[in-house]
Amino acid sequence: MSFFITLSAVAIMLIYAVPGFLLIKTGLVKDEHIPSFSKLLMFVCQPCITIYSFRQVTFTPESFKNLLICLGLATGLQLGMVLLYFVLFKRKRQDILWRIINLASVLSNCAFLGIPILEALLPDHPEALAYSSVFGVAMTLIGWTAGLYIISLDKKYIKPKKILLNPGTIGFIIALIMYFFSIRLPDGMEDMLTLLGRMSTPLCMIIMGMRLATVKIQAIFCDVRQYLAVFLNQIAFPLIAFAIMYFMPISPILKQSVFILCACPVASMVQNYAELIGEGNDKAANMVLLGTMSSVLTVPLVCLLI
Repeated sequence: MSFFITLSAVAIMLIYAVPGFLLIKTGLVKDEHIPSFSKLLMFVCQPCITIYSFRQVTFTPESFKNLLICLGLATGLQLGMVLLYFVLFKRKRQDILWRIINLASVLSNCAFLGIPILEALLPDHPEALAYSSVFGVAMTLIGWTAGLYIISLDKKYIKPKKILLNPGTIGFIIALIMYFFSIRLPDGMEDMLTLLGRMSTPLCMIIMGMRLATVKIQAIFCDVRQYLAVFLNQIAFPLIAFAIMYFMPISPILKQSVFILCACPVASMVQNYAELIGEGNDKAANMVLLGTMSSVLTVPLVCLLI
């Protein structure tokens, strides 16, 4: 049953990419306008989806303990695997492609794509959405530190200001304050946050479709090294996480949530980091696109373990 539920959820998300693809191919939207859509996603929808996720859980000592455990798991699993691959790829480190593979093998699209999958598989456990936000914050902190260093091999790109003052972290801090003090907004503002947050997945996939329309199909499918990144990210990583968490005395829903989030496709922020550094943009985009398209098979298959 979980296979077909997940397959349906992922397939619907991929269909959202079609309008973006057509907008570029018909010339209604120009290539150079894609970054503007990405900024809307990052600076407006991302903080809103974080706040929306936390609105689904009420503060209790138990829920807070599980959020802390989730933060520890998310940080440990992602940072551990990123550093492991950094060591394993040591001899290839001077090639920007392998440095991007290093990140693409671990960082996942845990918010924009993870939340709809969690809602489909765990509809009776809204706390899973909060775990997604915590997982995403851990990924953001790792990305703005170890991630930028790995891609650039230069510590100058690691800036404390950007670590703290990025949309994901700011949205998380606001959501955390509202969670701790049980702050409720007027119905109109609640509806606005919910709408903007739930726009994240369609908008993310529309942007994916736009990017797909700007690349040569063979560039996505003809480099075996890109398949390696997708395999490590969407199959190996969740299976390793599953094995590590299996005997842990923690909430089953927390285990399942973290497992699902680890199985999500390659994070679009990998491309954002490559664009920031100014190297490997195309390769990063290809991995994100390949990972997203292949997720219609990898995510349902991996989630059979739930």
